[in-house]
Order: sequence, then C-alpha cells, then structure tokens
Amino acid sequence: MAAVVLRQLAAGTVLADGTVLADHLDVTSAGTSGWHDGDRMDPRATDVLAAHGYADDGHVAAKVDDSRLARLDLVVSLARQHDQTLRGIARRHGVGEERFVLLRSFDPSAGGSVDVPDPYYGDDEDFVRCFRIVEAGCRGLAAALVERVGAGRP
Repeated sequence: MAAVVLRQLAAGTVLADGTVLADHLDVTSAGTSGWHDGDRMDPRATDVLAAHGYADDGHVAAKVDDSRLARLDLVVSLARQHDQTLRGIARRHGVGEERFVLLRSFDPSAGGSVDVPDPYYGDDEDFVRCFRIVEAGCRGLAAALVERVGAGRP
C-alpha cells in the first residue's frame, strides 16, 4: 500500500521549479523474504486503496535485491524488524545506514509508535487501520522528499 500511496502523492506534488515530485523518484517495494514473490497485492489492500482514491498500479511482490539495495538513496521500512534486516544486508555490502528510515518517523501523530501493523492475518478493518497509518506516513515522507529534492539532494 505504501508504494502505491507514495507514487500517487508524488505524482500530484508540483515542485517550485514546475516539475512533479514523481519525476525525481523511483518508488519500489520489496519484502525481506520471498514468501509472496510474484503474487499480486492482497485484494483487501486493493479494496482499501480503491475506496480511498488510490489505484493498484499492478504491484507484484518481490524480495529485496541485495545488490540493488546498495544503489538506493533512501530505504523506507514499515517495521523495525524489516529495518534491522535491511541494515544487516547493507552492512554486509558496505552500505552506510544513514539512508534507512522508518515510515512512521514521518508522521507527527505516530507518537512513540514506530511499526506499521501488518494487517495480513486480520480482517478488513485491520486493512483500513493500516491504510490510515501508511497514508499519514507517506504524506510526511512526500513533504520531506519535496524539501530534499528542492535542496538538490538525491
């Protein structure tokens, strides 16, 4: 859900130079395991996104590519466990950890909560709650990216 939301928010964000934030980003999504490799988005996630005006852009699950991780400017995790796994992979490849962040760190209403709860084993309402958390984090992330891109940083 986060990649879909961020892509759409970025596509609708015009920068001071007249370009669109999405033109400066390559938003991808990957998991830390390959359990769902090749699977389409969970229909419950697709339904929640559609109900809030976001279209599934054809997302297909994939496991993070260790070699690609070294080339990313920013790695956004939805949970501490994933963040720790990705940082471990990065250390093995000599990649600095300054590019790793948690999505909820961009949501001022998150308080001390840092993990986006996984709705997979829950019901439809769990997907709605997850969406709200993801959207709030993505709105903050998009704002931070506007500042970053505007300052000429990758």
